[in-house]
Amino acid sequence: MEFECQQSIEVTKDLTNCVEDTSPVQIDTIHSNPETESLNSEPNHCISCSESECQNLEITKPTLECPLSITDLPPALISTIFNSLDPKELGIVSCVSTTLCSVASEHHVWKQFYCERWGLPIVSALLGPGFSDEKSWKELFVERDFRSRTFLGRYSIDVLYGHTEAVLTVFLLASAKRIFTSGYDSIVRMWDLEEGLLIASSRHLGSTLRAIAADTKLLVAGGTSGFIHCWRATEGLPSLFDLSGSEKQNTEFRLWEHEGPITSLVLDLTRIYSGSWDMTVRIWDRALLKCLKVLRHSDWVYGLAPHDTTVACTSGSDVYVWDTNSGTLLSIIHGAHVGNTFSLARSHAGDFLFTGGEDGAIHMFEIINDCDEGDVVQVATWKAHSGSVNSLAFEFPWLVSASGDGKLALIDVRKLLRTSRSSSRKRVSRVNNVEPPQRMLHGFECNLFSVAIGADRIVCGGEEGVVRIWNFSQALEIEQRARALRGIRLENRLRRRKLQIDMISKSGRANRCLVAAKKNQISGNQSGVWHKKHEMSGELKA
Repeated sequence: MEFECQQSIEVTKDLTNCVEDTSPVQIDTIHSNPETESLNSEPNHCISCSESECQNLEITKPTLECPLSITDLPPALISTIFNSLDPKELGIVSCVSTTLCSVASEHHVWKQFYCERWGLPIVSALLGPGFSDEKSWKELFVERDFRSRTFLGRYSIDVLYGHTEAVLTVFLLASAKRIFTSGYDSIVRMWDLEEGLLIASSRHLGSTLRAIAADTKLLVAGGTSGFIHCWRATEGLPSLFDLSGSEKQNTEFRLWEHEGPITSLVLDLTRIYSGSWDMTVRIWDRALLKCLKVLRHSDWVYGLAPHDTTVACTSGSDVYVWDTNSGTLLSIIHGAHVGNTFSLARSHAGDFLFTGGEDGAIHMFEIINDCDEGDVVQVATWKAHSGSVNSLAFEFPWLVSASGDGKLALIDVRKLLRTSRSSSRKRVSRVNNVEPPQRMLHGFECNLFSVAIGADRIVCGGEEGVVRIWNFSQALEIEQRARALRGIRLENRLRRRKLQIDMISKSGRANRCLVAAKKNQISGNQSGVWHKKHEMSGELKA
């Protein structure tokens, strides 16, 4: 891999015409200045030294030092080049040389790669900013990308019993290893993700709960009566939230303003987003517990997905994108589905939307240039289900859909994305005929209403009133053992190869001895004597 500066191309071309070899050469002529007459007719004549001195005098032809490889470039230019590469290309560059390996492995772009796909690491958020010193961003990226591939491997299914009616909503809080579920029985239940055990249950909240969301500080659930029931995290409590209300009374409260059932809830660091069948999306301040903005739609709101200063919503069959600061409508997708658009998911970077509808189709849209007018384009479509798509969940690169046909579909969108770091946005392959889902998960015989993905698991709730967990951690362990065995095999193969090379080098000396022996072969009579002696020795032994 060689690179040349554009400014030095002409100089390099001139040098190639006059400098052909850098090996030491004996001086034939020496010019005192450019106007001196050539002495090629007297090649053995020397102007400034004696003949004996001239024969012993050797010099090296001068060469111009110019960058011939990428390692000779300034560090700032190398960093700019690496910024234009995707993870696969950057990994290939790191295999070229030890110098490039150290530079590429420590490059800051790995943090950007990771955060674009999954956000900040969960453990880093819990242990503080010092955690990143233990592992480089490249190591974190490679590990997370490796874990994402286990969803095609083996799995086990855990079934959680406890709800008496259909489960309408599930939420997976991977950072705390907790699952929150609720539904027609009007009770919020908290489960341990690892053990699959029920940790706590709330009291009866008075109405059906269709939406739930949580982080490590706040838990919210939305009811059909239009309220948002909230729990603050209790300090020092291992389960985070006191759902029964026995510890402190001021940790539980409600927000009222919606006039219809609440169908979707999302939390970020400073705000609460709620969507309702009253055809509005309300944005709340988490600290003041007041409604900041009301975004009005023309039909029932089924789903919402905020990111930074925008929020995407599904209303009826349309998809809206709003500016959360000004409350202005940035873009609208009319008739995204035939019938209602029931589900919505968004990539962590916020530039891709995934919608699922009553027609059983799943659409992928790209938001370009901060969603200027007309800059929301459809990328791909999957027809994965025979029933309506009631819920979507996305964790790079997997899109998971739950449908009324009782099936889950896993779609890998990695092939549709071609990250171009040299431009201000991602370039996506516009594909009309995309591959079918990479995997279909069965096990339900009735409607599936909600799905979540994270921590090597997929959690789903449906009409039969149980919660199922597809656990892929077994596939991760199997793949890790397989990768370790491949490494051992490769090491043994290299060791055998080295031994073969050593044996070949030794056999080369042995072959020379055989050649010498053939040149001095013994005569036929001597050979006969040897055979006679061999026969006599055999008779004596007998």
